[in-house]
Formats: sequence, C-alpha cells, structure tokens
Amino acid sequence: MTDHPRKVTRALLSVSDKSGLIEFARALSAHGIDLVSTGGTAKAIAAAGLKVSDVSDLTGFPEMMDGRVKTLHPKVHGGLLAIRDNAEHAKAMKDHGISQIDLLVVNLYPFEETVAKNASYEDCIENIDIGGPAMIRAASKNHDDVTVVVEPSDYQSVLDELATNKGATTLTLRRRLAAKAYARTAAYDAAISNWFADQLKITAPDFRAVGGKLVEALRYGENPHQTAAFYRTPELRPGVSSARQVQGKQLSYNNINDTDAAYECIAEFDPKRTAACVIVKHANPCGVAEGSSLVEAYRKALACDSTSAFGGIVALNKTLDADTARVITEIFTEVIVAPDATEEAIAIVAAKKTLRLLLAGALPDPRAPGFTAKTVAGGMLIQSRDNAVVDDMVLKAVTKRQPTDAELRDLKFAFRVAKHIKSNTIVYAKDLATVGIGAGQMSRIDSARIAARKAQDAAIEMKLAQPMTKGSVVASDAFFPFADGLLVAIEAGATAVIQPGGSVRDDEVIKAADDAGIAMVFTGVRHFKH
Repeated sequence: MTDHPRKVTRALLSVSDKSGLIEFARALSAHGIDLVSTGGTAKAIAAAGLKVSDVSDLTGFPEMMDGRVKTLHPKVHGGLLAIRDNAEHAKAMKDHGISQIDLLVVNLYPFEETVAKNASYEDCIENIDIGGPAMIRAASKNHDDVTVVVEPSDYQSVLDELATNKGATTLTLRRRLAAKAYARTAAYDAAISNWFADQLKITAPDFRAVGGKLVEALRYGENPHQTAAFYRTPELRPGVSSARQVQGKQLSYNNINDTDAAYECIAEFDPKRTAACVIVKHANPCGVAEGSSLVEAYRKALACDSTSAFGGIVALNKTLDADTARVITEIFTEVIVAPDATEEAIAIVAAKKTLRLLLAGALPDPRAPGFTAKTVAGGMLIQSRDNAVVDDMVLKAVTKRQPTDAELRDLKFAFRVAKHIKSNTIVYAKDLATVGIGAGQMSRIDSARIAARKAQDAAIEMKLAQPMTKGSVVASDAFFPFADGLLVAIEAGATAVIQPGGSVRDDEVIKAADDAGIAMVFTGVRHFKH
C-alpha cells in the first residue's frame, strides 16, 4: 500500500457535537480548503468570521421538512463517491456540475443521549440521523479519495497530515478513519434498533446488533496471550463503565469483570435501608454482609473468607468514609468501588498507589430491564437481565415448621446473594452476613460441602468454638434434585432453607427437612448464573 496522498480542496462539515469545531475549521481554512456546511454548523463557522458556503448553495435546494432533507442530493453524494482517477466519473461530474468533496466531517444526531434522557418517542425519532450516516457511508466507501471524520478526537490527526503532506492526507489515515466511520454507524444503528425492540416489546428481533464505544484498549484479556478492549454501550447503566477512576493503575480485563460482578451484587442492598459490603474474587462473591455502618459490613463480609478476599474487589453501597477506607486498606485489595467517597477517604486510599478507587455516582437498579450477551462458536446468546428481586417474590413455607422472623430475614439475604454467584450455588448466612459460600460446582452437594468446609476453615482462623454455619440459614440458587445436598447443609448447622422448589423429588427433600425439624421456603424463582 502506497501513501496515495489526496489533496483536500473542499470540506463538508455537519456536526451536532461542536467541540473543537471552530479551531478545526480555522485550520482547514488556513490550508486554503473551501468550507461547506449545514444549518447550525454553518452558522457557528460564519459567526467565527470564517468563510463558509451553505450546502443549499451547493445543491441548489434549500433545507426542507424541518431539516430532514438537506444533504440527500447527487451534488453531495456525487462529490463524495466519484472516483477521482475514473474518466467516466470525472465526465459525469463535469456534465452535472458536481464538485468533489475531499473531506467529510460528520458526527451524528445525539440519538443515544436523547434516549438516555428518557425523551418522548417523538423526540427520539427526530434524533435519528439520516443524511449523516448516508454521507459517512459514501465517504467511507470512497476512502481511496475521501477523508471521513466522525469524532472531534480525530481532528488533530487530519491537521497533522495536512501539515506534513502539503495539504493532503495519506491512504493509511483514510483507511483507518473509514473503518472507524463504519463502526460508528453500525453502533448507531444498533442503538436505534435495540430501542425500537424495547419500544415494541420484541424480545427476539429477527436481527440483533450490539455496538459500543471504546473506553480503552486493555493490556491483555483474561490471560496475557489474549488481546482485549473495554467498550461502553448506550445503556448507561451505573457501574464500572460509568465510574470515575480516582486513582490506581489501569484496570485489567479481570478487574473490570470482577468489579462489575461486585457492583451488580451490592446494588441488591438499598442504601436507604442498610449499609452493605460485597467482596468478590474471580467474579464470585466470597463475602457479603449488611451492617449498621460500612465498617461493620466490611468486617462481617471479610470474616466469611478472609483468605479469598486477599487481592479481591470491594463494593460498597454507600459513600466510602475514612474509617472504612482505613480498614479496607489494611489488606491487599485490587479495587474499591462505591457510589462516592469523602475527601478524607480518598486521601487514605491514595497511600496505596496501585489500589484502584472507582466512584460510580449511583447504584444500578436491580429491577431494571435490559439484556446480557454471551458469544458462542458462530453465534451469540442474548437474554433479558435477571432482574428478579427476592423482596418481590411470594415466599411459600412448605415444611411443618415455619421460619422465625430472624431466619426469614437471613433467608432473604442469602437468596439475594445467591443470585450473583456462579451455579451451582450454596450460601450459608447468619445475622445478615455470609458465613460459607460454595460456587460453580458441577453438583449441588459439592457446593454445600465446600461452603461448609470454608466455614470450618474460617472458624479455625478466627479461633471460634464452632463454625459460623451452626445456627445459620442456607440458600440454593436452584432446587435440590435430591435430599443429599440438603442433608449436608443440615449437618453443617443450617436451621432454615430457601430454594426455588420445582424438583420431581420436592416431597423427598421436604420430608428430609421435616425429619430434621428445620424450616424450608420455596421462592418459585431460580437464579442460575453461568
């Protein structure tokens, strides 16, 4: 590939984001480039004292239909699409009075931002750009001759090339910008199509597009031999994608994945009701607790599995305060994520140079709709987000003994946590804190055994007389297929159980609970997480 320089003589600018516009237009004009523009963009350029022609002067037609029609014209698209070295194209341009357009600068109507503001249906429709994507695609197709810019962040790259190449751009730059332009229109159309699906309540549209904007390229993926990058989607759900990183080194792929898991779990705990803390390791909570303060919640969560918490992610549902910051920084932690932090807490965390502090501004709504995506070989799985919340479920006691009020409180807590742990999941809880967690095992009985064993290890470490599972409750993310897993939980000391129910052996499992004199509650809702 040669540099294939193309001199820029005419530029068409039509932007909704006018940041950097005047400086860029002034620099183009200094290179002797004719400026053509539309609507508000043309007014802004003219107001800066720069010479600019309105696109209607180029086409011979005024803007019409409230601006819906202004650039959809052969004199625009011919100027963008004509192959400069093609004699037939050159003749057509001459015959029809079409002037070439060598640089197109377009950023699209702010559809995504309009949707994010909960605008009306009509406003969202009016913010669907038509002429912009058409011009972008035309210029991108003809990138051998035309430079296309869709973001202000690329203005400087264009100006650098114009300065280096005597008013021309190289094919290398034009190809890179064309590839970006196609990705931008694809992401834009994805946002529109997904919005339409939501409006029409279509859960399985015939075509599903997913698009996002690059946040940053990452050092590597799950492992050093894998490449990775982080993209932000139009959903604007509070979390790691919206968070401001106050300090610390760059987040890794695994940091981002684990932080998201932690923050989604902490969102289950309403900060108006309680302080809460979630500690995550390898995408699974290893300790979760409620408390009268964040310090108390953190200490209770840490007690569940302090070994796994080393190098973990800590999520909080309230503003990080100084006392909590001091306690968290006593052990090695990768990330702290919270809605906000006090200045004193920020200063305390700053002493740990590599510790990342993320402030997300708000908690995501656990009940909010949305979808999740997962790739498989040759395809993609799309499902609605698991937005079932235990407080909304109709709980049914199925044993002879009913749970006490204290047990019921802990049962709801445990099931709230189980939703965010990889299946098969068993969670022991006591006094609004996890005391044993078994995650991701191929059989439910193994998860029950592992969770009980972790509680035994914690008892030894903390020099307790007995494991904290004694007198605890237990949650299972799915039904017990046999009584054996339940019997392990009973042996560990559980006095009450919460599970979805629905097994063909429910009667057998209920009988085992009755024989042991424990209470069992069915939710009717499963929380598989793979």
